[in-house]
Amino acid sequence: MAALSPASKRAIANLRAFATPPTSYYKCPLTRRAAVLILLFADCRGDLRVVLTIRSSGLKNYAGQAALPGGKADTLQETPWLTARREAFEEIGLPMRDENFPPGYTVEHLTELPCNLAMTELGVRPCVAYLHAPAASASNRTPDAARDLLPKLDAKEVAAVFTAPFHNFLRDEDEDPEQRKVEGEWYKGSWHSWNEKAWRMHNFSVPVTSTTAFLAKRPESYTDPRPTTPNPTVKPAASSSPAAFTPAKAGMQKGSSLEPPLPRTFYRTSGDALAQPRYRVFGMTARILVDAARVAYGEEPHFEHNSHFGDEEMIERLLKIGRLGEKKKEGEVLTKEVMSRAREVKM
Repeated sequence: MAALSPASKRAIANLRAFATPPTSYYKCPLTRRAAVLILLFADCRGDLRVVLTIRSSGLKNYAGQAALPGGKADTLQETPWLTARREAFEEIGLPMRDENFPPGYTVEHLTELPCNLAMTELGVRPCVAYLHAPAASASNRTPDAARDLLPKLDAKEVAAVFTAPFHNFLRDEDEDPEQRKVEGEWYKGSWHSWNEKAWRMHNFSVPVTSTTAFLAKRPESYTDPRPTTPNPTVKPAASSSPAAFTPAKAGMQKGSSLEPPLPRTFYRTSGDALAQPRYRVFGMTARILVDAARVAYGEEPHFEHNSHFGDEEMIERLLKIGRLGEKKKEGEVLTKEVMSRAREVKM
C-alpha cells in the first residue's frame, strides 16, 4: 500500500486534533444510544477510503440501504467507541483486537463527532478510526486492506461491504476520471424541513468494482470467535437484494416531520441492488460522511449543505420535553408538532 498522500496525512492529523464538543449522548437512556464506525484506510495511491455496508434485506430498519457499521449500545457503561467496534465486529466481522487482524494491521481511534438524531429516535454518535497497514515485507510486499482484509470479513448482518473515496463526499461529481465512466451521477441533493429546520438530503451514488465491493461470505480463520447468541433482529431472507419497500424498513415513520416527504420510489432500486454499478448512500449516513470529510479536509462541500454538525441541540430539547424516553410508546413519532414544542424550549 502506498504511503499516505500529503492531503490524507493532513486529514488524519485534523481528525486526531478535532476537539469533540460536549454531547447529549450520555443524557440519553440506554435504549436511545447508538454509534457508528467511520473506518478509513489508504488506497494504493495514498488517498483515504471509507468502509460502508449494504444492510441485509432481513433487518428490521433500513433494510437494503447503505450504512456505516454500527448499532445500539448494550450497556450504560459501554462507550460510543466500544459500541461502534462491537457492532462492526457483529455486523461485518471486523476484529475488536489488533492481534486478530492480518499481521501488521491496527485500528486507531481518531475522534468522535457530534450526535445525529435518527428518524428512529436514536442519538447516533459517529466514531472515526484509521486502519493502519503494515510496512511491506517478504510475506506481504504490497499490503492492501481492500485485498488483505475486507474480502475476508464475516458479513453476518449485511449483504455487502464496499468502500468509497472519502474526499469525494465534498464534491458534486466523481473526482476520479475512471469513476466518471460508470453509468450514473455521483451526487444529487434536495432541501426538506426536519427538526423544524431546513435539512439537506444528500444522495451519493458510489461506483463499485470487484476491488471495492465484496458480497457477504464466510470468513477465513483470523477473526475473533463469533457470538453464540443469535441476533434477534435478523430474520431469514430469501434474497440478498433489498426487500419490497415499507416505511418501517426504509427507516421512515408514518406522520414524520420530513417535509416535503420523499416519494416511495426514492428508497427503491430497480433490479438487484447488489448488481448495480453504483451503490446509493443517502440520508443520515451521507450527512455524517459529509461532516466527517469537512472536519478531516478543512473544506466546505461543493454543494449546498447544513452548516451545523449533528443534532446535539435538538436531542437536548427533545429530552427536556420528555421525549427520547427509555421506552418508546406505540405509535410515537417525531411529528411537526413535537418538533415545534421542542423548538420553543428555553435552553
